[in-house]
Amino acid sequence: MATTNPTDPNKIRLTGENSFIRLSDPSNKEETTRASHWRVLWSPGGPGHVLFLESDLTDGDVRIYSDNIALARWLQDEIESLLHPPFADLNIPIIDAEFAKKGEPNSFWTETIISDDDTIAMSWYDFMEPYMLVVPAGSATGRPHGVYSCFIPARKAQLTVNGDVASGVVATDRRGDKDSSSACLAWSETWVRP
Repeated sequence: MATTNPTDPNKIRLTGENSFIRLSDPSNKEETTRASHWRVLWSPGGPGHVLFLESDLTDGDVRIYSDNIALARWLQDEIESLLHPPFADLNIPIIDAEFAKKGEPNSFWTETIISDDDTIAMSWYDFMEPYMLVVPAGSATGRPHGVYSCFIPARKAQLTVNGDVASGVVATDRRGDKDSSSACLAWSETWVRP
């Protein structure tokens, strides 16, 4: 009788959430906003929240908001350097912020980020069927990490900064055999590395 190993042999690097919104201009498909929101329960950089934001509302500049600067810098080095290198620039200052959430993922979900100068709201709605993303460690070219995450894709999303609404729309697509989009809640997310 064959036995299987019930554990992943790789080291856990973090567990938490990494929900995102990517909006694009429907006329030319160019990205207008890219927002990566982290809620981390455990990592070598500690727990906390980080928002990486690049948008027409920031004039294309990258802004980083966090309630744990050590976590933000660790994410830049460990993960964002592979996902989106502009977010990994260690010269970008970290803006101190408070983070809150509200909603119910069958109807809508909103993450709110408040700093001394900005109030940012990220909202997802018109959800599709959730699915499990499974990327074994070392299976993606140039990326040593593996990631396991419950994706809840949204057909619609909105991002505002101080009440101004980011331009662009959510793009729907397929990830493997699942309907997906460029705006997903990504919960129960765990990153591993050999």
